[in-house]
Amino acid sequence: MRIGIGCDHNAFDLKEKVKKFIEDSGHEVEDYGCYVKDAVDYPDVALKVAEGVSNKIVERGILLCGTGIGMSIAANKYPGIRAAQTHDVYSAERAQLSNDAQIITIGSQVVGEELAKKVVSAYLNSEWVGGSQRKVDKIVEIEKEFFTELGKGVSSKTCG
Repeated sequence: MRIGIGCDHNAFDLKEKVKKFIEDSGHEVEDYGCYVKDAVDYPDVALKVAEGVSNKIVERGILLCGTGIGMSIAANKYPGIRAAQTHDVYSAERAQLSNDAQIITIGSQVVGEELAKKVVSAYLNSEWVGGSQRKVDKIVEIEKEFFTELGKGVSSKTCG
């Protein structure tokens, strides 16, 4: 599998270790940065990985920042992307099994190196088999509705 990976400066060291782990596991890695510990804005990297996934340059993505929250928020802004913040093996498995998440995010200040490797392994070894297809389909439809409405102003539809 070809995996896209990216991080901000807070997660550079963990990204390098996770990248090696993925390669050692037999996968190919496309590194979207950052490449040094200089400050970088995580939304820029998140969108590069999301674009790589969307354009099928990579099959899945892994994003790392201090908490995993910012990367998740930013990646989820890209049309068609489902990015899940993960912090344990169970959440990594469910990201794929229940939500067909193309990207997971991990917080380097929350998850240590060994746990990060387990999280990545669980995610990469889980396959979407339509677990919650109805719910994922609803997410896709909601997204289509709001992207269509973008040109017309904010949608007037509400949950209920």
